[in-house]
Amino acid sequence: MLELHDGGPERHPERPERRRGRHEARLRGLEPGAETQCLRLEIRGPEAGLPGLFAGIPPAEHPRIAAWRETYRRFGAKPKDHPSSVENLARRVLKGWAVPHVNRLVDIYNAISLETLLPAGGEDLDAIDGDIELTLASESEPPVRLLGEPEARPPKPGEVIYRDRAGAICRRWNWKEADRTKLTPGTRNAVLVVEAMPPVTPDELATALEELAKRVRERCGTTVAVVTAVLSRERPGFEG
Repeated sequence: MLELHDGGPERHPERPERRRGRHEARLRGLEPGAETQCLRLEIRGPEAGLPGLFAGIPPAEHPRIAAWRETYRRFGAKPKDHPSSVENLARRVLKGWAVPHVNRLVDIYNAISLETLLPAGGEDLDAIDGDIELTLASESEPPVRLLGEPEARPPKPGEVIYRDRAGAICRRWNWKEADRTKLTPGTRNAVLVVEAMPPVTPDELATALEELAKRVRERCGTTVAVVTAVLSRERPGFEG
């Protein structure tokens, strides 16, 4: 189950369940392997089309990125030092960086993120311990080793995190994921996420998730089962 929790004190005006939308796809029965050249080229088109989405606007000023920068500030993070996943991805691509092939699921959600300018990510459900929560970090969070980092460090009290019973699986909302639950070519069961803040509409978010689910079905085997749901203030939990 995934839940949005209000776990913080009143000094945090941007609690996880407010002003946000999150669409989630649960994938079960993925076929291992099938890493083809076609999948590896998944990201090239969105990379080429990215400059047109900004039309000369600095990344920090685009409404879909600016909304996340403001949200990060509200829970004490500095977006310049710890940008949202979509801002980090877009900035690097705009500077000429070619997104590397990781695996088919990561390629798919990176492509969706670049096309929509929405944060997207995923976790291996078989590596998750218990339920997933989106909440505010307490003062006793255990250290977590993030992707690409050599040492484990605990989240700062009050920052927005995703966590399971073992600890954080993503820090500063969608800034960086934990190595423990990362998607791999051998992943059989996964949860993929697309997130949005206003001015993105619920319909726009739903369209992004539908496209994500479509590509998973097309590229990850005909037997994969995809269950989707939206989490919000009105619907804080999902089990599937």
